[in-house]
Amino acid sequence: MNLNATLIAQLVVFFILGWFTMKFVWPPLMKALDERAAKIAEGLAAADKAKTDLALAEKRAVEELRKAREEAATMRTNAEQQAAKLIEEARVEAAQIINRAQKAAEEEARASVQRVLEELREEVARLALVGAEQILRREIDAKAHAELIQRLKEELK
Repeated sequence: MNLNATLIAQLVVFFILGWFTMKFVWPPLMKALDERAAKIAEGLAAADKAKTDLALAEKRAVEELRKAREEAATMRTNAEQQAAKLIEEARVEAAQIINRAQKAAEEEARASVQRVLEELREEVARLALVGAEQILRREIDAKAHAELIQRLKEELK
């Protein structure tokens, strides 16, 4: 066999093999590589998106925590103000109750003093009549007796 013919035959077989590879083998390989590259790109994009979402979620969480702390501080302040207001209202109400009790006690004491004074006047009048009766040694009729008691009461006031 001739070296040139062998070389030409090998060259023809090489080109046929190259054409066959380019036509039937290379496109599925490129398609698989492109799909793999697309999956990798999607994975990287998803990882970047997840990283961005995580940073955003952390920001939101920090903001929500700050808001919750502010609301708690506001609620605590409001509760303290309400407590102070309730305490002050209770103090005012207690002072009013004490004042009413003092006035009622004073009124009761005045009424009691009046009652005692009235009883004392009646007793003085009775004793004066008894004394006058003993001095005069005579019985005074009931009508005159009542009039004298009334007059003595008036004079004692």
